[in-house]
Amino acid sequence: MSSTPQFLSGNDIRALFLDFYTQRGHQPLKSASLVPEDPTVLLTIAGMLPFKPIFLGQRAPEFKRATTSQKCIRTNDIENVGRTKRHHTFFEMLGNFSFGDYFKEQAIAWGWEISTQVFGISPQNLVVSVFEEDDEAFAIWRDRIGVTEKRIKRMGADDNFWVSGITGPCGPCSEIYYDFHPELGDDHIDLEDDSRFIEFYNLVFMQYNRDASGNLTPLQNKNIDTGMGLERMAQILQKVPNNYETDLIFPIIETAAKIANIDYHQSDENTKISLKVIGDHVRSVVHMIADEIRASNGGRGYVLRRLIRRVVRHGKLIGISGDFINQVAETAISLSESIYPNLRQRETAIKAELAREEANFLKTLDRGEKLLADIIQEVKQKGLTSISGESAFTLYDTYGFPLELTQEVAEENNITVDVNGFNAEMQKQVERAKAAHETIDLTVQGSLDQLAEHIHSTEFLGYTQLAITAKIEVLLVNGISQEEAEAGTEIQIVLDKTPFYAESGGQIGDKGYISGDGILIRIEDVKKESDFFVHFGKIERGTIRVADQITAQIDTSCRRRSQANHTATHLLQAALKKVVDEGISQAGSLVSFDSLRFDFNCPRALTADEVQQVEELVNTWICEAHSAKIEVLPLAEAKARGAVAMFGEKYGEEVRVIDFPGVSMELCGGTHVNNTAEIGVFKIISEAGVSSGVRRIEAVSGASVLDYLNVRDQVTKDLCFRFKIKPEEIPDRITTLQTELRNSEKTIQTLKSQLAIVKSDSLLQTAEAVGEHKIIVAQLEDVDAESLKDAAERLLQKIGNGAVVLGSIPEAGKVSIVAAVSPEVNKKGIQAGKFVGNVAKICGGGGGGKPNLAQAGGRDASKLPQALETAKNDLLAALK
Repeated sequence: MSSTPQFLSGNDIRALFLDFYTQRGHQPLKSASLVPEDPTVLLTIAGMLPFKPIFLGQRAPEFKRATTSQKCIRTNDIENVGRTKRHHTFFEMLGNFSFGDYFKEQAIAWGWEISTQVFGISPQNLVVSVFEEDDEAFAIWRDRIGVTEKRIKRMGADDNFWVSGITGPCGPCSEIYYDFHPELGDDHIDLEDDSRFIEFYNLVFMQYNRDASGNLTPLQNKNIDTGMGLERMAQILQKVPNNYETDLIFPIIETAAKIANIDYHQSDENTKISLKVIGDHVRSVVHMIADEIRASNGGRGYVLRRLIRRVVRHGKLIGISGDFINQVAETAISLSESIYPNLRQRETAIKAELAREEANFLKTLDRGEKLLADIIQEVKQKGLTSISGESAFTLYDTYGFPLELTQEVAEENNITVDVNGFNAEMQKQVERAKAAHETIDLTVQGSLDQLAEHIHSTEFLGYTQLAITAKIEVLLVNGISQEEAEAGTEIQIVLDKTPFYAESGGQIGDKGYISGDGILIRIEDVKKESDFFVHFGKIERGTIRVADQITAQIDTSCRRRSQANHTATHLLQAALKKVVDEGISQAGSLVSFDSLRFDFNCPRALTADEVQQVEELVNTWICEAHSAKIEVLPLAEAKARGAVAMFGEKYGEEVRVIDFPGVSMELCGGTHVNNTAEIGVFKIISEAGVSSGVRRIEAVSGASVLDYLNVRDQVTKDLCFRFKIKPEEIPDRITTLQTELRNSEKTIQTLKSQLAIVKSDSLLQTAEAVGEHKIIVAQLEDVDAESLKDAAERLLQKIGNGAVVLGSIPEAGKVSIVAAVSPEVNKKGIQAGKFVGNVAKICGGGGGGKPNLAQAGGRDASKLPQALETAKNDLLAALK
């Protein structure tokens, strides 16, 4: 029979492991960030990753030996989380490492010693595996350690040749397994049987480097990389059936279960899976945000967003309505803050990010789940087995419903999703978006491609010259090359040189005129295609021809406005860094003649005080009259001087630097004022969110501020005339009107509730006795959701021990259902939230709430009688 290892907490296991190897000359190191230094890896996926440069010989080790407990994130098996005993997205890898010091024999000996002597596992409970070609490791286990040959299993490369990725350090490995049932003997050992065996310690003998072609090259130094799964060892020593029920995760699960008012151990398998997913994913997201990962639609930010969304959805699946994730996150933080103090230090940021993502996704779920329910119902009615790619894409594109979530829900209903069809629709969207943002008509582009070999690229002189003499190189009409064009024709012109700024870097193109002998062309826009500036305009008079010499003159008034607004965006970014957060960076901008728009990365909304401080600081710099210093520098030198570059922007070897010394220094190809005083004044119009983690400020500067104020002055005058009041009295008058409106709405709601109660009182006669309980299930006509809830509560008070389910159709196409349940009925297993949610599905809806009172909605009013009949039958069945 199996011997029983000693019980140890997760924290004890971690401490004993690190202490064991520290005593044997290993330098204990803190866990590295989940954001790896290695640019080829999205997240830290293994304990060895921080040491990869050492294993590759790219960096000399500070220590010959090291030991760590490394936090890791893996999502390649995300669909198995909660369904198997030990799949996780977040886990801790205990490791001991040798950098060209000891090798196989010592690693194996210590691995056996810590397992049997420190953690107290009996040798009869251990089985080991080796790479099928590694005779050396086999011999060490058999001859040095004394493991019988039957309990040493040779396995192939898929199992026992470790790689860190497609390329990188690799080598054969040997794994130690715990045998839960050694009494079954050694004749039929199948390490794939996870009901009997669990692999908990992997000893990697790092000997090679694998290149992109798959070739193996011996490393200069032989290294040891080991990994012991903390959660797996905790399962073994704590004698629980799976990793989730260890003290590392189960308190998180218990918190979620408490919020849902359920008992984990008494729950069905699907509920347990949801609770496990919540327990695992919440650990992941709090650590990711603590390591300064922000939710987004790409890269590691999307991994974070996806995990948060899975937590929210599984919360809904177990009956939690509304926000809950931060309550569970608090438990996760408390469990790990002694080991990872940055969790508590970053608590505010963690909870703000989670709250924002949860609120946004709850809205998405409400919209998307209703539509998906309809789609699934239609698929089943038609006898199909798959949701079309077009339907899945509509959910994604219109409702923000992720494809993987659609796949999960579909799988729960035993149907699939046409992923290839979805990808095809996605590609169409990409093409549509590309066409919508095309900077030049495709026919224009085609003509320019044909003429490119015969014309020179456009020379831009507009930084210093506002009017020049130039030659017409290309003349296009409707995108087709022409030799001449007459008055009234809309044309596109390419000049050999130009003062017109072409739309770029968020700044729109200049306006102006092209003129000559009897010729006048009004230019409305300028765009850049490859090395050519394309001037879009209309011939006002005369006839123009290719090779004509003309005068190109920009509209100086428009240029002054655009360059004032562009410089203002630079000052705005500098002010945001000073007032709000030095880490703020530009996420996009639009500089027009009339206004400016600046998008920036920030996880929260700015306060009114911060907005005012930013505006005041920009105006201060304007008044201080800072002169511009504009230089063209090597990129490396510009960055060394502290010039701010836009994230993701591609720059050449030389860059243009716009420097207002002491205020702002940025890499920029746009036009700017020579002195900040030329801006005149700066006014912020609005600050709002445009996507998760991205905020937008809209503002005006210079002459546009006067335009802005004139409009608002006219509105103020109009309000004063209408209300016969002074401007300063407007806020008080609006407050009074709002109060009167709220009071009127309350009065109306009170009357509706009273009417509903009057209607519902007649239902007392229909109360049906079921043993010691009473039930009322009925439909009330023309009663809104809030009044229906009041009526249900009143009826339950009157019947006492029992349940009340009421339905109504408050307006065309909408269904409202309320369930009120007494505590005695709760004990019979009926929770109002789950109960009413299931009933509402019949009407194509859903909902939930507390165990005693819950509401739901639906869209198919014709199914309300059927839903209420089902509710009644379910109540009778449960209470009998």
